[in-house]
Amino acid sequence: MSDNHVSRRDFIKFIGIGTAALVGSATGAVKVAEAAEKAGEKAKTDFYHKFSGKPPFRPIQHSDRDELVLPSGFKQDVVVAWGDDIGNGEKFGYNCDLTLYFPIEKSSEHGLLWVNHEYVGSGALFMYDASTPEARKYEIEQYNVGGSVIEVKRVNGKWTLEKNSKFARRITANTMIDLTGPAKGDDAVAGAVEVKGTFANCSGGKTLWNTALSCEENFESDAARWGRNGTHYGWVVEIDPFDPASKPKKHTALGRFAHENTAMTLSRDGRLVVYMGDDANDQFFYKFVSEGKYNPAAGKANSKLLEKGILYAAELGEGKWLPLDLELSPKLKEKFNTQGEVLVHARDAAKLLGATPLDRPEDVEVHPFDQTVYLATTNNTKHGNFHGQILRFKEDGNDAASLTFEFEVFAVGGPQSGFSCPDNLEFDKNGNLWVCTDISSSKLNQNNVYESFKNNGVFFISTHGRNVGEAYQFASGPRECEITGPDFTPDGKTLFIAVQHPGEETTDPANPTSRWPYGDIPRPAVVAIQGF
Repeated sequence: MSDNHVSRRDFIKFIGIGTAALVGSATGAVKVAEAAEKAGEKAKTDFYHKFSGKPPFRPIQHSDRDELVLPSGFKQDVVVAWGDDIGNGEKFGYNCDLTLYFPIEKSSEHGLLWVNHEYVGSGALFMYDASTPEARKYEIEQYNVGGSVIEVKRVNGKWTLEKNSKFARRITANTMIDLTGPAKGDDAVAGAVEVKGTFANCSGGKTLWNTALSCEENFESDAARWGRNGTHYGWVVEIDPFDPASKPKKHTALGRFAHENTAMTLSRDGRLVVYMGDDANDQFFYKFVSEGKYNPAAGKANSKLLEKGILYAAELGEGKWLPLDLELSPKLKEKFNTQGEVLVHARDAAKLLGATPLDRPEDVEVHPFDQTVYLATTNNTKHGNFHGQILRFKEDGNDAASLTFEFEVFAVGGPQSGFSCPDNLEFDKNGNLWVCTDISSSKLNQNNVYESFKNNGVFFISTHGRNVGEAYQFASGPRECEITGPDFTPDGKTLFIAVQHPGEETTDPANPTSRWPYGDIPRPAVVAIQGF
């Protein structure tokens, strides 16, 4: 790209689109270096000087082909697709989203994957015909959502599924799950201490003790169709992939809303901090700060830390975290009687306190070196924000538990930047940001502002060096898909992604709009990408 292009893009990114306004000043490698020096972390500053911020690949162009397009020198292995046998008599579910790689014996070539299965959608066309009894339809749908634990291994340069794995497991909409935290047993959840199933599992994150956190997002319609109590969904679910006998837990202390993902880190004094976005127009950015401190020696017992703490919502105008707590925010007593009720109705509580509505706050990740926090706000067409933004937050004192922060607009989607509608985020081991886009497939098929972007893809954006903030396309997905859930192996040599809902606009199962990946019907699938 030319120097003029970079300058024009940098100018536009500081204008700010949508509900967020710029707070802060300098950006890029200089600010990162200054922040590191102020924190007495010269080693991190030195690190940035070693990298130019150039992408480790030759960028590709937008594509509308029905295939996963990658740069020259990279290879792809379809590890598992919808309907495949994963072992122990279980089948891989539909619409895979989050992927989390858990090494076995610290290996980057042998591990477990936790994979979310978000929803059924148009996949129902291939699951059953119209004559199927309604009760049977529900059984099929409820099995195909939730999540999967699978074992994967790199053998002779190829990633494969281990079908005889003792770890293979399905969590579905009918798996019994414990509630923890303030809402457990509360009248606000009809007194429940355990609930039936998890679904609408979008993204999530890893814990520091090697378990998966799976986030329930847009659960309302399926909960209503299946006759479920809606207050039992919209939570963060913890799953232990290494213990097939373990019972999942929904942590109510983290609030109930349309959870996109979790990003876990530590405060300066060792408390857990979990950042979360609520994926809907005009919703909020949250963080949870545990009461207790993390103890590495305690292992999985640290899960108890997610049961007690304070949930906060962000107010961007003054850069404040607002506590969704009856004692710390007495105004909440005007509407709520118990802390469990506050958490069940976290959206209403955040609004009552004056949290800042955002343009679909989705994935959030913590930079591995300077601890700044990146939040994807995907879009909000009601506000004229068609292409979305990526915001960057800096907690005061570089302390994740701080009650104040400043933020800036790190990148803005649109034709000038080459990407639109940022959704899932992931940092590589060099601190570069990888961004998956989520342009609705119905909009991609229209002649409008999204036409030039063609299929959804994956983009590389450097957070340091000369090319800071500049987007380069790494992958383009099959037709009508969304690429989701990026996760690198610890050595950074393999990137796992999920290809969700290829051929989503299909109306006739005999004539699908995509035939990826096996050439018959469209199948959501997990892919391992090598060549880094």
